[in-house]
Amino acid sequence: GTPGTTYPFPDGANVVARAWSDPAYKKRLLEDGTAAVAELGFTGNRMVVLENTPAVHNVVVCTLCSCYPWSVLGLPPTWYKMPAYRSRVVIEPRKVLREFGLDLDDSVEIRVWDSSAELRYMVLPERPEGTGHLSQDELAALVTRDAMIGVAKVRAPATVS
Repeated sequence: GTPGTTYPFPDGANVVARAWSDPAYKKRLLEDGTAAVAELGFTGNRMVVLENTPAVHNVVVCTLCSCYPWSVLGLPPTWYKMPAYRSRVVIEPRKVLREFGLDLDDSVEIRVWDSSAELRYMVLPERPEGTGHLSQDELAALVTRDAMIGVAKVRAPATVS
């Protein structure tokens, strides 16, 4: 788990793909993440889902330890637990994101969310352009753990068939 390494985690990726494909589910997900995630069979954490948009980019951290929504995202990356990430992303989020290879325009507002034992956050990444024809399973295959933490964006497939 080094910065920039991406691993697909089907549970969270399926939540994201469903939200991209189903506007009613997306609305429920953003209003009550815990209940909407549970609809797909994933429980265990009180969840708030944060939507990335062209104007706002959300990133998740746990400054105290490494609180993380295991039930949806699987194992946390090693860097997520490191003191350097936990302290720096709060102070200089744009610089830290750049180190992950995510260079956001200065006009984009970055919001940092601090997870806790009581409340876990998950990012709903922006749906990439040119993916309107993809099935929910194909969309889920594009979603990475790093995108659901907010240190990466979801990319459209390189070749479209």
